[in-house]
Amino acid sequence: MNQKIVFYHAPNSRSGGAFALLEELSADYELRLINLKAGESRRPEYRSINPMGKVPAIQHGDVLITEQPAVFMYLADLYAEAGLAPAVDDPLRGPYLRWLVFYGSCFEPALVDRSLQRDPAPPSTSPYGTWDDVLGALQLQLTKGPYMLGERFTAVDVLWGGALHWATLFKLVPETPQIRAYVDRVITRPAMQRVAAMDTEFLAQQAA
Repeated sequence: MNQKIVFYHAPNSRSGGAFALLEELSADYELRLINLKAGESRRPEYRSINPMGKVPAIQHGDVLITEQPAVFMYLADLYAEAGLAPAVDDPLRGPYLRWLVFYGSCFEPALVDRSLQRDPAPPSTSPYGTWDDVLGALQLQLTKGPYMLGERFTAVDVLWGGALHWATLFKLVPETPQIRAYVDRVITRPAMQRVAAMDTEFLAQQAA
């Protein structure tokens, strides 16, 4: 690639998935750390990058991308030679896009409601239906193979493996044998392990 990816990341946050994806892709990137505890994500300097004050965000030349699923789509297509994004004419492309978007449109809203112990909005206005709807759809998809799209490992698994890892740690998602096996399959990958080690070091540096 002619231009390096500038990646805005906070350790132990949602941007860990994008960090792992960059490593899986062997991408050429420049890491810019954000200290959440110090409030850096809410400062004007970072809000000029993402007015929502969230991570991840990436900048590629004049292109700025926020929102984790969008970041994943952009990066996996940019580094198409890594094979983590099915091509447009691949039958897996539809399920690939579905499960990247399902994460932000259904799973996260449902997870937030669950963590706050509040009921979903009425069916006509809820973005996800019910928690059982979300969990049922997810578990059904996991029956299709070792990975979300069957036999093929894709960027979808980088996103979901990390998300389910944290969700089970906090007891928000049940640690069924199926989910546990899937999470272990993903988080033991070398790229995921590298990111976990780097984040541990970054947290120690920010705490010092």
